[in-house]
Amino acid sequence: MKTTTQMAAAACGALLSTMALSANDPVLEWNSIMVNTVAGQNPIVQARFAAITQVAVFEAVNAIEKDYDPYLGTVIAPRGASTEAAAIAAAHAVLKNYFQDPAIAKSLDDARAASLAVIPDGIRKQDGIAVGEAAAAAMIQLRTDDGSAPPEFYLPTSANPGEWQLTPSCPAAGGVLLQWRNLRPFAIVTTDQFRAAPPPALTSRRYTRDYLEVQRVGGIGSTSRPQDRADVARLYAVTGPVAVWNSAASQVAIAQGRSMSENARAFALLNMAISDAQAAVFETKYHYNFWRPETAIRAGDTDGNPYTHSDAAFVPFITTPCFPSYASGHGSSSNAGREVLERLYGARHHFITISNPAVPGVVLQYGTFQQMTRDIDDARVYGGIHFRFDQEAGAKLGREVGAYVQKNTLRRIHGQNDEQCE
Repeated sequence: MKTTTQMAAAACGALLSTMALSANDPVLEWNSIMVNTVAGQNPIVQARFAAITQVAVFEAVNAIEKDYDPYLGTVIAPRGASTEAAAIAAAHAVLKNYFQDPAIAKSLDDARAASLAVIPDGIRKQDGIAVGEAAAAAMIQLRTDDGSAPPEFYLPTSANPGEWQLTPSCPAAGGVLLQWRNLRPFAIVTTDQFRAAPPPALTSRRYTRDYLEVQRVGGIGSTSRPQDRADVARLYAVTGPVAVWNSAASQVAIAQGRSMSENARAFALLNMAISDAQAAVFETKYHYNFWRPETAIRAGDTDGNPYTHSDAAFVPFITTPCFPSYASGHGSSSNAGREVLERLYGARHHFITISNPAVPGVVLQYGTFQQMTRDIDDARVYGGIHFRFDQEAGAKLGREVGAYVQKNTLRRIHGQNDEQCE
């Protein structure tokens, strides 16, 4: 697939002015502020903060609009409270609680003041602020002691073929984010609910095929990696699921003219699915403890497979993260996001642009969510940090999580059908 794909912008809904919609919807505005605020965190940690923020925004807006089943159901809104003020106050309060660096806090306070300034003063505004702050406080309290801390690490117990080993990016303490396998989910029941099936045997045809692929295209000096695959590898190495899928959702929501209530729910579902997929995939990762291509290719002559010849000099094109390979984290969380967005917005006929200033000159354009996940799969394989079967297992896990989240939480009260036209 080409890196840049021009597609029509029209979807099932009416097209409205992007600038006007984003300016008039604080849910969209503060979703963007959230993405920028969490950007300095590990992508896995970003997903938790994003979910807390967006569920708080949903709970505040929905307490007033009452379009969907609530997440908590404990926030009471006075009649006539401002949904705009509620959304702003909820997002600000959550982010200010977790990001207390003085510069970040001032930026958040300034953004809150600017957003609230356009809302007429009065009881409706004050009531909305109170609703938003109550929703934020309830979500912050709910996520206290949710398993995200303290940090835990994993040290390998053997050097047997197939078992994960520390890679150059690892701290001496060992594999990171071991505690994430026990993170309390937002919507799924347990983190092992959608555990992936075991990875292929080291002597299987499947393993051989995927080993040879990443060995050929994933090394830093590979001559078999096309420029467009190098571009997607570099872009998605520094652009995590929270940034990618919240941007995509914003663009499509604006194009389809979605309401503030619909947007609040969509971002809550999306970010719960991304976070729950991250927790689920870490349960899978540390359950199987499967080695990374970087380790496997350097030790290819020890795996009992006559077709996997070692390359002691193999270095991946992008840096290998410090945790087991199977299944792919970006693959699982991205497919969770894809599943939710396809169910909300339809699978095709979108116009989505993804870029990152850290990778100048690379702008990816997509017409479907599937094209995005295909590029993300290629990014990890051509980046040299995942086998293709890692991506496929992550995709299956993620789509199961996304489907569960969308079907079982924040359902419409009046029974309207969420499925979109094609």
